[in-house]
Amino acid sequence: MTQKKRFILSIDGGGIRGLIPLRLLETLESRLSQRGVSEPLHQVFDLMAGSSTGGLIAAGLSAPRPGGTAGAPAATIDELRSFFERDAREIFKSSISARLARTVTSSLGLFDETYDPRPLEKLLKERFGWTSMASGLTHLVLTAYDLEQRKPVFLTNGLEASSGRPDDYYFWQAVRATTATPSYFEPARVENLSRRREEALIDGTVFMKDPTVAAYLEARNLGWGDDEIVILSLGTGRAPARSFLYKDAVGWGALGWLQPSKGAPLMSILADAQSQTTSDQARQLFAELPNVTYHRLDADLPPEAEDIDNARPGNIITLNGAADRVIRDNTVFLDAFADMIAAHVDNSESDAEAPDLVHAA
Repeated sequence: MTQKKRFILSIDGGGIRGLIPLRLLETLESRLSQRGVSEPLHQVFDLMAGSSTGGLIAAGLSAPRPGGTAGAPAATIDELRSFFERDAREIFKSSISARLARTVTSSLGLFDETYDPRPLEKLLKERFGWTSMASGLTHLVLTAYDLEQRKPVFLTNGLEASSGRPDDYYFWQAVRATTATPSYFEPARVENLSRRREEALIDGTVFMKDPTVAAYLEARNLGWGDDEIVILSLGTGRAPARSFLYKDAVGWGALGWLQPSKGAPLMSILADAQSQTTSDQARQLFAELPNVTYHRLDADLPPEAEDIDNARPGNIITLNGAADRVIRDNTVFLDAFADMIAAHVDNSESDAEAPDLVHAA
């Protein structure tokens, strides 16, 4: 009898660069279709994990579509691609009037290029409605950080280490939280439905840009054995040729280190270092756990493509080109991975009851 496999998808943070892992999922979906696998990705992956833009993709693929047919996800791959290639331009549009308004309360308002979160919130409400994470179509982990309680938060719909039920959140607010990147968007005020309180959360990439290890630990909390686990980790690209020069950094000061117009160097450096460290440690960890199957795909980017808010058409072309190169260089692996899924999807069994939609009272 074939060993049952639990497929896990982990997607890094990276703003507009989320287009890269999305394109990889697009080609995987196409390969599965060629092998007769027509199930949506939430039925292919037993668990999805994401930080920031990766959380948006994971939630879009695993949340129920408000008013849709049973089992339909909130967003298809095509709809998510349209978001990155078109809608993101509106979200990352700097408003001079908003910046001027902020000078009323802050003398540094003109230097603050934080984006207005309202266009993003409007889109999230339209896409996810008022369903909660307890309604997820597959297991899910999103990362965030609680400013007031000073602790990392893993927004899940599975089991905690204590085998208890995790706190529940509205899907749209969970995505708003995991994408609340400091210096780009203001913190998210979200409702903890389980504890009946509000929380102030920011982007989980401040501590975990690559959520692979969080996904593995969630799988273990769910009781999955190492020999069942197959992890596909997707990066959002990195620009190894982009360097921050000493002669520039020495004069930045506190404002310069966080200023989006300079590429928010502190956030960029922290995110890049965290991603490299996590992927290297995950590779070493799973080498010591040989029953776990772990695959990591990422892209190299030109320096000008690293900014997470560069949604201009020319950069979208650059990001698509980077994704095309990853697909080309990993054709053999992608075919083999699709074969692996196709071999197990017919034998897959769900250990969870069909979820009921959870709406606002």
